[in-house]
Amino acid sequence: MDLSRRTLLVAAAAAPLAGPARAAAPVLKLGVLTDMSGPYRDTGGPTSVACVRQAIEDFGVSAKGFTVEVLVGDHQNKPDVGANIARQWYDRDGVDVVIDVPTSSVALAVQQVAREKNKIFLNSGAATSALTGAQCSPNMIHWSYDTWMLAKSTGGAMVKTGGDTWYFITADYAFGQQLRHDTSALVLAAGGKVLGDSPYPFPDTTDFSAFLVQAQSSGAKVLGLANASGDTVNAIKQAHEFGVEKSMRIAALLLFVNNVHALGLEIAQGLVLTESFYWDLNDRTRAFTKRVVPKTPANWPSMVHAGCYAATLHYLKVATDMGIAQAKQDGIATVNRMKAMPFDDDCFGTGRVREDGRALVPAFLFEVKKPAESTAEWDLYKLLASTPGDQAFRPLADGHCPFIKA
Repeated sequence: MDLSRRTLLVAAAAAPLAGPARAAAPVLKLGVLTDMSGPYRDTGGPTSVACVRQAIEDFGVSAKGFTVEVLVGDHQNKPDVGANIARQWYDRDGVDVVIDVPTSSVALAVQQVAREKNKIFLNSGAATSALTGAQCSPNMIHWSYDTWMLAKSTGGAMVKTGGDTWYFITADYAFGQQLRHDTSALVLAAGGKVLGDSPYPFPDTTDFSAFLVQAQSSGAKVLGLANASGDTVNAIKQAHEFGVEKSMRIAALLLFVNNVHALGLEIAQGLVLTESFYWDLNDRTRAFTKRVVPKTPANWPSMVHAGCYAATLHYLKVATDMGIAQAKQDGIATVNRMKAMPFDDDCFGTGRVREDGRALVPAFLFEVKKPAESTAEWDLYKLLASTPGDQAFRPLADGHCPFIKA
C-alpha cells in the first residue's frame, strides 16, 4: 500500500530539538478494507474511510499519547483479493485491526485470516449472519446489521400485512443466499409460502428483466430482493418500468439511504426497509452527520458508515483503557474487553457486544417518503417501528457459534 493511501494522525507534540531523547509514541494501525470502485462504493467506500477518521478525531487521539495510522484497501469484491490484503497488512504492515469489509464472501475470508493471525476484525459492511453463527470467530465483532435482522424487520413487516407468498431475486453468493434463507425461514414459519427464486451471478448482472417476468408469472404477492446497493437500485428501477408494483409488493430486504437517494423519491416512495442508523433519528445522529457530511457532501452516511465510526471509537476507548502495548499484543483479549465494556456513541447510543461478537443495536423500520413529504435532499425516511438491540438479532443459542460454550 503506497504512502498516498495512508493518513497519519500525530498524537503528540514534536520532540524538542535539544535535550534527552524521548521514546517514540506507540502506534495503532487501522486498515479500512472496503469497496472503493464497485457496486458497494457508496454504501462503503470513501465514506467508510471518512467515518473511521471521524472517530479518531472525535476520540481526541492528539491528547492520548499515541498515534493512529489508517491504511485503505480496495478488495474489489473478491474473497482472494480481500484475504491477501488482510494477510499483507497483518504480516508486513503491522496492522492491528481491519475495519468494514462489505461483501459477505470477502468478510468470511478475512475473518479466517484475522483468526489465524490473532488480530482484530471489526465488520460493518457485510450482512451474512454466518459471521456470528456457524463461521463465528472470537477475533471479530459484527456491527450495524445482518441478514437475520433484516429478515425479521422488513420481511416480518411484509408478512404481518398480508404478504404470505414470496418470489425471490437473489444475488448468488454468501450474502444473497443467507438473506434469502433467513427471510424464507421467517415466511415459512409464519405459514406463508415461497413460490420461486431466481439466483443470478454477482457482480456481473445488470439486466433483471427475465427474472422480473418470472416473478410476475409466479402469482406471488411479494417480490423479495435478496441483493444490495447497485443491484437493488437496478432491480427496483426495472421493476418500476415493468409495472411490477401493480401486482406485487416489493420487499427491498437490504436498502440503504444512499440507494434511496440514487433512486429518487418518485420511484422509491412507499418502499419499506430497515436500517440501524438514520441521520435524522435524534440530536446525536444529526450532530454526527453534521460533522461527517463536509468530508463527504455528495454521500451521506448510512448504517454501514455509522458502524465503521462506532466500532472504531469503541476500539480506541478499549485500547486506551487496556494500554496500547497490551491491546496490540492479543487480538482475542482485546475483543473480549470490547465485549465486556459497554459502547456509547452518537450513531447508536448505548449498548453492548454479545459473546458471539454481535453488536446489539436497535433496528428501525422505515418507509420511504413521498416527494411531497420531503423537505430536503436527504429527507427520505419516516419511522414506522423500532426494535431494541437485544430483540433485533437472532438469539445467541440459535446461532450455534462453535466457540460459545453451551
